[in-house]
Amino acid sequence: MGIVISISNQKGGVGKTTTAVNLATAFAAVRKKVLLIDFDPQSNATTGFGVYSKNLFTSYDLLLGSKTTSEVFAKTKIPGLTLIPANIDLIGAEIELVQVKNREKILREALESYREMFDYIIIDSPPSMGILTLNSLVAADGVIVPLQCEYYALEGLSYLLNSINKIKSTYNKNLKLFGIVLTMFDKRNALSLSVEKDVRTHLKDIVFNSVIPRNVKISEAPSYGSPVLIYDVKCVGSFAYMELAKEFLSKEKEGKWENKD
Repeated sequence: MGIVISISNQKGGVGKTTTAVNLATAFAAVRKKVLLIDFDPQSNATTGFGVYSKNLFTSYDLLLGSKTTSEVFAKTKIPGLTLIPANIDLIGAEIELVQVKNREKILREALESYREMFDYIIIDSPPSMGILTLNSLVAADGVIVPLQCEYYALEGLSYLLNSINKIKSTYNKNLKLFGIVLTMFDKRNALSLSVEKDVRTHLKDIVFNSVIPRNVKISEAPSYGSPVLIYDVKCVGSFAYMELAKEFLSKEKEGKWENKD
């Protein structure tokens, strides 16, 4: 059974989509079969692979039940990496699903019979705590939280962790916090260093050792429709995401993600 990973943070601009796209690519680079689900109406994960959803079925069609899971699969240029694209229609899903029974379980049920096809299923959640993110967290085995190295991002972290705990107690008892990954880190910046120290002091081994730096190549890559690992495999950003994937795989091998309940 593939591991389902929700990349979530209710705050925007923290490197959530960048992490989803590049972690998926890093897994594919070591010959894992990966499904990336774009669940954000901004559809940046979709265009980040050079895929344009105008003539494609999307995660919106999957949520509304007009298409099956396999019907919304889209190919990417990365061997072993399949995409479920998104578009702006997802904005309407919040309203259209209001009267639907068990609406928080739609994604989980849609993925159930496909988990054996993939080693990892990564969900890029929107920057809010609505029905889309709820579906993402109910479907997931665990959450990776990208955290920008700034105090405003830090302020919302306790709210997010409380939300994850509530969803675990109400909808998904096996949901784990896989970890927090520090993003946009600048070792020359005293604020970045201070935030890192605070987070590691309070959350300890919940925080990944791997840190994603501020890097111009990471910022440039989406405009070329490529993950940074394809755009410039030798840059520090690519190295950082490969290290994050390596650390995740190592923890998985050690049994960190096994359900011990």
